[in-house]
Amino acid sequence: MNACVNDFDVPDGIDVLRVFCGPDGRHGNPLGVVRDGRGYPDDDSRQALARKLGFSETVFVDDPERGDVDIRTPDLRLPFAGHPLVGAAWLLDLEILELPVGDVEARQDGEFTWITARPEWAPPRTLERYASVAEVEALTGPPPGEGRLYVWAWEDEAAGRVRARGFPRRGDERGDSRSGGAGARVGGIDEDEATGAAAMLLSAQLGRALNITQGRGSQILTAPAPDGMVEVGGRVLLAVAS
Repeated sequence: MNACVNDFDVPDGIDVLRVFCGPDGRHGNPLGVVRDGRGYPDDDSRQALARKLGFSETVFVDDPERGDVDIRTPDLRLPFAGHPLVGAAWLLDLEILELPVGDVEARQDGEFTWITARPEWAPPRTLERYASVAEVEALTGPPPGEGRLYVWAWEDEAAGRVRARGFPRRGDERGDSRSGGAGARVGGIDEDEATGAAAMLLSAQLGRALNITQGRGSQILTAPAPDGMVEVGGRVLLAVAS
């Protein structure tokens, strides 16, 4: 089927998912998944499609049985990213995804899909704690600076509940782990709606499981795993089927 996304028809063979949806099924970070990567055999064709789709990331499935996937932003290839892998794990229903950085374990647990990965695989970013949820929600854009910024505050520290927002800032690569959420536009990209990699880093830094509300209402769950690894999980819904 063809469906309209970002004012053009999504080609056949591409599923559009929403990853890290809230409890009500709303929000989440859009993701394009090309089920058969052989239709886009080289860098140029993959980057052209990723730019056309306009999602923060698009996943090309090179081997659906082995879980060999290729993650692209509109401008570059990523060795690792959180929400694309949670989405791909849900769609492919596999226990292992193969990436340049190493294998990522995946599992299904009721309504949640989880991946386990090393936090050092995540792109670096600044994690900045705010004194209150109200301060986080009052931001109309990122404070001055460079690099990826993840601001957060405890909503309920005892329960591990966090309110967070993620922003690209000057000097970021366009489309690198970002989505079209509400907020300031920086380099043509809006505030991150849901950022699994940042959630991993925060969970590793705090050394505990977290229940994160990010963006307009996306939900990301994390949990420490053996050998310094971190699990990241969330709900995935199919927005457009190929």
